[in-house]
Amino acid sequence: MVRHTLGGLVCVILAFVSGCGGAAAPTCGSGPGAAACTRVLFLGNSYTFVNDLPSVFAQLAHSAGRSVEVGMVANGGETLSQHAASAEDSAKIVSAPWSYVVLQEQSDTPAYSSANSYMYGPAQTLARQAAKAGAMPMLFMTWAHKDGEPSAGLGTYEAAQGRIEATYLELAGQLRLPIAPVGDAWLHVHADHPEMSLWQDDGSHPTSLGTYLAACVFYAAIFRASPDGLAFHGGVSDADARILQSEARGRVLDMPSQWGLN
Repeated sequence: MVRHTLGGLVCVILAFVSGCGGAAAPTCGSGPGAAACTRVLFLGNSYTFVNDLPSVFAQLAHSAGRSVEVGMVANGGETLSQHAASAEDSAKIVSAPWSYVVLQEQSDTPAYSSANSYMYGPAQTLARQAAKAGAMPMLFMTWAHKDGEPSAGLGTYEAAQGRIEATYLELAGQLRLPIAPVGDAWLHVHADHPEMSLWQDDGSHPTSLGTYLAACVFYAAIFRASPDGLAFHGGVSDADARILQSEARGRVLDMPSQWGLN
């Protein structure tokens, strides 16, 4: 199975801070309002830390008047199996009263026919740890590589995305977990607005547009609310932000039962 890393680039972001460049994410502070805080821990890899998705999500939510804090553990090419075996991840899961723990598999793993056998055990372990700590586990359905996954017999982006989506849906059904369907929204934005560049030149990692779309999907999935009209645009043009907000809202909120978000 192909592994794509960033040549040893590592970004481990501890609770309640942003990193890898980007503005500091909002925090909840203390006092009476702290109890209403939504705290989200992202366990992922470069798809999560490039452009600092957790911080973009937190700033988007903050612009809606929501109290949010985020944390992240993400190393280049990291798999769910590596997260599940990590003492650092286990410690982070119990380090704060997280509302959600987001689980993101390495980018091309879900495109393979044997993906479920690789993902089920680690996802179950992490989901149980999160639930025991009082958090809701949530799967991060990612996007496929722009050129598909030829080594898996998937020569187009659309074919690879279809396999990735099927893998996450199967896993979500087995473990009874909700999904943030970023990859599904990505597919529709790419089809409806091909002029929007969601991938970087490597055909894998997200541009600022791709990360903003992901943040909008997470906002809709976590709060069951539309991101339409939110003021934070994360460096994306106002026109593009409106498109991405609308696409995220439609893909998540028009079919919540498909993603276990009822």
